[in-house]
Amino acid sequence: MRTCRLVTLGCKVNQYETQLVKEALLRADFREASESEPADLCIVNTCTVTENADSRGRQVVRQLARENPGCQTIVTGCFATHDPDFVARLPNVIEVVPDKRELPDVLLRLGVAEFPTGISRFDGHKRAFVKIQDGCVLRCSYCIIPHVRPRLESRSPEDIEEEVRRLIDFGYEEIVLTGIHVGHYGVDTTRGRSGRTPFRLWHLLQRLDRIPGPWRLRLSSIEAAEVSDDFISAAASCEHLCPHFHPALQSGSDTVLARMRRRYRVAQFLESVAKLHDRLPNPALSTDIIVGFPGETDDEFEQTLDTCRKARFMKIHVFPFSRRKGTRASLMPNSVAAPIKKARCRELTRQEAELTRRYSATLIGSEVEVLVEGQSTTRPGFVQGTDRRYVTVELPGNSRDFGHLVRGLAHFSGGNDLVANRLSAPYQASVFDSDCVESRPLSE
Repeated sequence: MRTCRLVTLGCKVNQYETQLVKEALLRADFREASESEPADLCIVNTCTVTENADSRGRQVVRQLARENPGCQTIVTGCFATHDPDFVARLPNVIEVVPDKRELPDVLLRLGVAEFPTGISRFDGHKRAFVKIQDGCVLRCSYCIIPHVRPRLESRSPEDIEEEVRRLIDFGYEEIVLTGIHVGHYGVDTTRGRSGRTPFRLWHLLQRLDRIPGPWRLRLSSIEAAEVSDDFISAAASCEHLCPHFHPALQSGSDTVLARMRRRYRVAQFLESVAKLHDRLPNPALSTDIIVGFPGETDDEFEQTLDTCRKARFMKIHVFPFSRRKGTRASLMPNSVAAPIKKARCRELTRQEAELTRRYSATLIGSEVEVLVEGQSTTRPGFVQGTDRRYVTVELPGNSRDFGHLVRGLAHFSGGNDLVANRLSAPYQASVFDSDCVESRPLSE
């Protein structure tokens, strides 16, 4: 039996796509090589969002060549799309696949006759990601992704529903919808086609919500410009959808947003956020912020801090700006000095901690539903996971709870996290239990 090794770099979409390839290989009688065993075939799914991501991709391919002498390496993903000629020269690379739609044909030459249309499990995770679309047609000045994934392509709602049902049947109790630009789901299927009834993201949410059972649905992200009245109405009516949304702000300054070529300004963003707060019960909002964009002044950064307070984010992913060759921003003057960027990142991170504490405190005394992901590292006899609003919660439990939804009553905020009394009864063994025959170590 031939052995394989798969390495994934980058986003949730890449992780999903690697699982798809893995299932194709296992159906073709490959098996995953053990940690100390050389592999016959290595597949690397790369990222190119930053220069560091490219560097990491090069390192991984070279390391695999050293540790798996004589292996055949296939490289795909965004770095392979961005610079296929360079990737092809790396050691042991037999094939570069710039377009992942060509992967079935490439694998067919290696004896992989069947390529699945969706995944059946999501190894290494307590929650399962489901890719619903690919591609981005926007041209934000800092982002390289539209250059390497420029084609909008939405999966059919039938395929998505079938995959979600299959994953729920396997035992996953949280499904995360992901894509390159999730809010553009369905745009490509009706653009320029008169007479076609639009089927957009909110229609998909409503369709999936009809799947019965004790499971929940989460969105990986959505642009504020796509938080329409139709979307909010659907979100408010969906029983399974978590009231946690991730609209990427990137900057809270209108002048910086203009240089970023974002599609909204601060007032529009805050209006979308206000609508979510008005229609949904205590929604949780997280976001991304780029600190130190070219030309960012002290005043523009202060505007960002103020906007984050007004938006009442419960979590902020802070990224110092890094020039990406091939983007408009890489050519912009007035770079922000590294020490200033570091100081601003620290200040924004401090503010995030305060916003998280404030939001967590609003849940004290409320019932929480927690997807258990592991043992608590600070409280013996407790497990930890995330509730519907993506707040970390600890409550009494053991390994049999891993991967399950457990109800609790929040009674204490331990800084940024919550501690809860358990309301759910203990679970029996499951595929996520480390004592089960079928299970394997899982991590998020």
